[in-house]
Amino acid sequence: MRRVCAALCARCLQLAFLLTGICAQSQHRPSFTCGGNLTGESGIIGSQGYPGVYPPNTKCVWRITVPEGKVAVLSFRFLDLENDSLCRYDYVDVYSGHVNGQRLGRFCGTFKPGALVSTGNKMTLQMVSDANTAGSGFLSVFSAAQPHERGEQYCGGRLDKPSGTFTTPNWPDRDYPAGVTCSWHIVAPKNQIIEVKFEKFDVERDNYCRYDHVSIFNGAEINDAKKIGKYCGDSPPAPVLSEGNQLVIQFLSDLSLTADGFIGHYKFRPKKFSITTTPPPTTTQPATSRPIPLKHSVALCRQKCKRRGTLESNFCSSNFAITGTVISAVPRGGSVSATVSIINVYKEGNLAIQQAGKTMSTKILILCKKCPFVRRGLNYIFMGHVDQDGRGTVGPQHFVLAFKSKNQKALGTLKNKRC
Repeated sequence: MRRVCAALCARCLQLAFLLTGICAQSQHRPSFTCGGNLTGESGIIGSQGYPGVYPPNTKCVWRITVPEGKVAVLSFRFLDLENDSLCRYDYVDVYSGHVNGQRLGRFCGTFKPGALVSTGNKMTLQMVSDANTAGSGFLSVFSAAQPHERGEQYCGGRLDKPSGTFTTPNWPDRDYPAGVTCSWHIVAPKNQIIEVKFEKFDVERDNYCRYDHVSIFNGAEINDAKKIGKYCGDSPPAPVLSEGNQLVIQFLSDLSLTADGFIGHYKFRPKKFSITTTPPPTTTQPATSRPIPLKHSVALCRQKCKRRGTLESNFCSSNFAITGTVISAVPRGGSVSATVSIINVYKEGNLAIQQAGKTMSTKILILCKKCPFVRRGLNYIFMGHVDQDGRGTVGPQHFVLAFKSKNQKALGTLKNKRC
């Protein structure tokens, strides 16, 4: 803990010196413009007009270059952008490199990520705003670091050998530090996939993994649409297989509690390789394996669409029970993939729930797009099953009902029901 405090104090002093230098030169608060090229050992980047409200309908790009042989490290000191569970409206993207680099993360709302580290001496920030809600923007500090100095606060990088190991900072000597973000980009040959296993796992426990957590994504960037799973707690997730030849593993710790951390291993496998896993019963979030396509017969979708039973009769037979607002509903063949902003959770099961600021959301696959029929912007009660990826699935046999305030009392009673 003493080391963490010392590191944070050192960062605060660095920011103070930077701000003092700028103020001494200009005799007034620094003025931040839309984008630019920044070079050197360190510097400050702020959104256009910070700390005033950033303008609407803008796209600003900042390109950072630190000296050759070093890596760029970025820390957000302040973040206040329009909040959305998927960061679709106003957001900041951070990339390793200047052109076609790996995306290290997309951020919105007010939750500040830990330190972000490029794989080389270049990094890019891009801020996009739409026509509506705005905030005060962001203030960040970048600095140069030697690659071998990354052990205490910095971690991650590109992994392209046939097998390897990745760990949280300080493993196994002491707890991982607070306020870090690690992103490992694993790249296999094009005809292979990637298997990931965790040998030891201990990350701050929370029912929704809102604080410290590990997220795994198919592909080369951090993208919620390609998220395989989100994990925390003290039980190792089940082995994970990628869909293609690239995978991103992101670890994030906030500025409060820490834990032992983890050690994980990866190896490349032929594309035809398959694996069967059983989720550990005590894992906080669902252990997931390679996504398995849901196969439902045409006969299922030809059933007459008629809701059966009541809230009470369906509660115990369902894996999950939530109320939420449908914020997107995208047809995929004969099914619909819906993103639901959660109002309340009455039965979680292994449902994967994502957190952005104070907003929680989840993915639900409606097996037959006309049964039950849901509309974007409306509130519903969803009861159904959960697939191996932690995604909710709803078929004609499950229970979906338009949510009204009069339902709250009955749902509150069911929440405490033993099944």
